Formats: sequence, C-alpha cells, structure tokens
Amino acid sequence: MTNNNIKRIAVFTSGGDAPGMNAAIRAVARTAIYHDLHVYGIANGYDGMIRGDISRLELRDVGNIMQRGGTILKTARSKEFMTVEGRLKAIESLKAHDIDACVAIGGNGTFTGASVFNAEHDIPFVGLPGTIDNDLFGTDYTIGFDTAINTAMEAVDKIRDTADSHNRLFFIEVMGRHSGYIALHTAIGTGASNVFLPEMTNSVEDLISELRISAKRHKLFNLVIVAEGNLSGNADELAKIVKEKAPEFDTKVSVIGHLQRGGSPTCADRVLASRLGHAAVEALIHGKKNVAIGIVNDHITYTKFEDAITKTKALNKELIDMAHILAI
Repeated sequence: MTNNNIKRIAVFTSGGDAPGMNAAIRAVARTAIYHDLHVYGIANGYDGMIRGDISRLELRDVGNIMQRGGTILKTARSKEFMTVEGRLKAIESLKAHDIDACVAIGGNGTFTGASVFNAEHDIPFVGLPGTIDNDLFGTDYTIGFDTAINTAMEAVDKIRDTADSHNRLFFIEVMGRHSGYIALHTAIGTGASNVFLPEMTNSVEDLISELRISAKRHKLFNLVIVAEGNLSGNADELAKIVKEKAPEFDTKVSVIGHLQRGGSPTCADRVLASRLGHAAVEALIHGKKNVAIGIVNDHITYTKFEDAITKTKALNKELIDMAHILAI
C-alpha cells in the first residue's frame, strides 16, 4: 500500500559518525526527489531537530559527497531529546516544516530515540544502521564497518613492519566497546597471533603459554588485537600483565583510536549505504514505519526498532574458531 500522505521527508545522522553516511544521505535525498517528495536535512541529529536546524535539500546539495567521510549533516548526542520536554520541542520543529516522516541514520541510541518519539507523536520513522561496530541486529553489515576494518588492517600492516624489524610483541587496540566485530575481522585479515573480544573472556596465562610456544618455534614477532571493551582489560592493561609475568618479551602498545571512523568510505560501504538509503524512502512511501532497514543475505529486510534495539547480533563462532586455528 502506498502512503500518499507523505510529501516531506527529513533525514538526519545521529550518534557516532561512520564512513558512508554521506552516501546514505545522498541516496535518501535523490530517491525522495525522484518520487516528487520534498526532502529536508536536519543538522546535528536530535539536537538540531529540537532547535529547528532544518533546511531543504536539493540535488546540488548532495552532489560530490559520497566519497567524503563523516557526515555533511553533522552529528551529536542529545541529552535534551531524552526528556519529554525536549521531544515536544522536536515535534514542534518538524510540524513547523510540515515534515511527514523521518529517516534516522545511526546506531542503537538513534533507534531508541526514534522508537520513543514515534510512540509519543506517531510520526513515521525508519532507521538506517550507521555504526562502524557492526553490532546492530537485523543486518549483516552496518554502514561504516567495512571502511573501519580496512583502516584498522592498513594500520596493523604498518605496525607489523616495525614489529618484525625489532622482534617485538605488539598489543594493538581497535574500537569496539561492546562488540568484537572490528577486532575479529582485523585479526583474521592481518594474521594476528591472538584476539581479545568483549564477547568472551580470554586467559592471559593461555596467551603467555602460546607466545612461549611460538618463541620455541623461533617466531620473531607477535601481533595481538584487542577490542577496547575486552573484559580482560584494554591493550595497555594486557601488555602490563604480560610484561610482568613474561619479561622476556619486548612488549609495545598501539591504540588505533578514532582513525577508524574517518576516511573515504570503501566501495562496499558506498554501495551498502546507497541501497539502504534508497530502500528507506521506498519503505516510507509504502507505509512502513518504526523499522530499521537492513540487508541480510543480500536482500533488503525490515526489523522492528524494538528488535533492533534489544536483540543481540552474535559473532560468528566459526570465524572465532578459524582465527585461533590460523594463528598457530
């Protein structure tokens, strides 16, 4: 069923930025214009919605942006939107611009805000998964993940050169407070000796035993990838423990940090973001609301915000087992 009541759509980015968000904005705007809809951009996420920082987007406004990292609409986390009063200001801003529906690009917090707002004010929202962590239920991949792991891989490859030159043990920390997707894929892609993930507790003693076995085989250097939210400690903490218990290893630490969020998005992220942005507008036109748009097995899917927010997307155990086997 086509929703003929939708004439004006707003798009915004919220939470942490992710490479590919601009490609998603472009796809939303161009698909909306193709369907003779007016499309508006909300600057600075929910904060901008509260302040009425809303402006119309034309074709020229979204040209030459898909290769750029970050988001042209800027992003922010809004404490005021978490209040009833803040959301009342936001709905008044949308009404002032006659906005009929919104496309929210972000992660778990963005979808939570959209779900609450929809329940209170009954304005159609759809969400696009924009987070480098790849931790949202209802989609195989999130916008920004592919770029982030490629950035991390390139950084680790460079660290490998100095590790090899000096026979060192490097603990390399990547992003992932609650999700080990970046760490696991980076570890496999770089041939790391071990990986520490938030989803499981690794034994530091086991790591030391494995390192000593490797040393007997005359393995000259080791790379250990650590997700920042690892339960056994971050890279610096793990390195200190290993240095204390196994001083024979020349231990160093490198934290890749926010480098993973920046840079020009990969082709995979640009295509993913374009597909999701196009699908978001089509979903609103056909009466869907309060859903997150995703891609599972190369097909567009729709997941209720409630499920996208509350359900967990588990790591692939086969990949975890494979990473351990290939690291011997």
